[in-house]
Amino acid sequence: MNFRNLRRGYNYLKANGVKKSLLKLKNKIKRRKYMSNQSVDYLDYVKNNKLSIRTIEKQRSAKFNYMPKISIVVPMYNTKFSYFVELIDSINNQTYQNFEVCLADSSKIPDVQIQKYIQELNSNKIVYKNISQNLGISENTNVAISFSTGDYVAFCDHDDVISINALYEVVKAINSSDADFIYTDEDILENGIRKNPHFKPDFSPDLLTSYNYICHLCVVKRKLLDEVGLLNKEFDGAQDYDFVLRATEKAKNIVHIPKVLYHWRAHETSTSYSSSAKEYVYMAGKRAIEEHFKRINIKAKVEILDEPGRYRVKYDVIGNPKISIIIPNKDSKSDLKKCIDSILKSSYQNYEIVIVENNSKTKEIFDYYDKIQKDNDNIKVVSIKIDKFNYSLINNFGVKNSKGEYIVLLNNDTKVLSNNWMEEMLGICQRDDVGIVGAKLLYPDFKVQHAGVVVGIGGVAGHVNVNIAENEEGYFSRANVINNFSAVTAACLMIKRSIFEKIDGLDEKLQVAFNDIDLCMKVRKLKYLIVFTPYAKLMHYESKTRGSEDTPEKIKRFESEMDVFKSKWKDELDRGDPYYNINLRLDKVNFEINTNKMEDKDE
Repeated sequence: MNFRNLRRGYNYLKANGVKKSLLKLKNKIKRRKYMSNQSVDYLDYVKNNKLSIRTIEKQRSAKFNYMPKISIVVPMYNTKFSYFVELIDSINNQTYQNFEVCLADSSKIPDVQIQKYIQELNSNKIVYKNISQNLGISENTNVAISFSTGDYVAFCDHDDVISINALYEVVKAINSSDADFIYTDEDILENGIRKNPHFKPDFSPDLLTSYNYICHLCVVKRKLLDEVGLLNKEFDGAQDYDFVLRATEKAKNIVHIPKVLYHWRAHETSTSYSSSAKEYVYMAGKRAIEEHFKRINIKAKVEILDEPGRYRVKYDVIGNPKISIIIPNKDSKSDLKKCIDSILKSSYQNYEIVIVENNSKTKEIFDYYDKIQKDNDNIKVVSIKIDKFNYSLINNFGVKNSKGEYIVLLNNDTKVLSNNWMEEMLGICQRDDVGIVGAKLLYPDFKVQHAGVVVGIGGVAGHVNVNIAENEEGYFSRANVINNFSAVTAACLMIKRSIFEKIDGLDEKLQVAFNDIDLCMKVRKLKYLIVFTPYAKLMHYESKTRGSEDTPEKIKRFESEMDVFKSKWKDELDRGDPYYNINLRLDKVNFEINTNKMEDKDE
């Protein structure tokens, strides 16, 4: 029995009550089942993507235009001999050989076996120094850095292993993109079995301030390292998190290699084995994020979440800007009333609601329009006369008839569940680097309807994290923390008016389908971020008033709009979604592993 985890569970129960504790346990069981299923798929993936002898030999003989020296810095403390041998073997066997290993041993009594092993290797690539005292993880690492001589510095723990092609792939990325900060995918190595792969997105600043998803393998150009400084002992426990935040703030070209090149070793005292093994890291991580926001001049508060190593950022709302909520409507009084009533309970007060009336027929709805306008001076109805439903045209018309600095596009079949939803979205949307913010949408049974959109799913784009429980974490917490996606649904999104007008709003050629995805793609083309927040929650009754795509005319229109989108964004579709991963399936919506062999130009 793990008494540490038992005590942790008891403390959580005491602080949060039975209901919340049972829900957490239920989600934990679901996650374990999900990870177990993934592990089966991952074994197939590992088998199918094993490097051939031909590829290994080809990499060994490869000559790059630039052959940088990589310094692998390893802080050591009471290192287990067998683990150390596996680490060094994995480095010595690299297909790229211009490296050095810088070992800073802070063990009070150095391991005789380790010292003898290093001597027997007799390698000029291995530099070992005994510090004779434990200075803490940051200072121990800094000692290793101090006698490193490489053009790039790679960080590695003393009990982990790197893939045979790790340095080759890093140098390949450096040559192709002049990268100054590189990171890779990773997995866990337990009893010789690889499991729990983390197939990461390309650089996602909002995911990074939710947790340290970058972690390993991390390689930094010497020039960047000199600029941002060494590891800071004040953040011991999360010193790597603090360093990554500082480095990515200054990096000119951050490159993600979507290959598992680093293997965490799982054992009793490792963070990968037990989230409670190093609980002090959470407070250090919180402080690291807080300092990050101070440096980039963003006002925000940081909270530690129940899920280990996860954080919630609460952005301050600056000033009191007006928000215009645009709601298209045709006839449906019951849905619209439910939506309006929920908005009126919002804690943020400086907003207007612009209802775009679209060919309604019933007296009931017009009577309702009269009543809500009479009762609320911040609600107005504007009418548009069009022959065919055109979501883009309707919303563009609504925006033209609004006055807010920020625009919310909202479906009439939604219901606000979190009264502070506008503040949550506005605080993020006010950032200079953000263009659009999307909310978390739930079905009436409280299963997830929307928690991000991936471009390429189903051939064009599709929702991910679909049908999981409301508070379920999803793949590496992507459903339950603030993070970046390529797109979010316009069933509820917020956008700066200035940006909306700059890109000429929604594309009216996309009458029904993909117009919101196209909107997000246009915003991303201007180098703005698309952010998903799970802390703005709404119920979505899924387009009841529009109906389904089940007639020949609707199917033809849908296919036509699909062709428009594919033609317009062909290059982006070919490149793949940067906030997804090429190792994940595009025919599934919940981050399932593609077990097929990945294409490799080195084969």
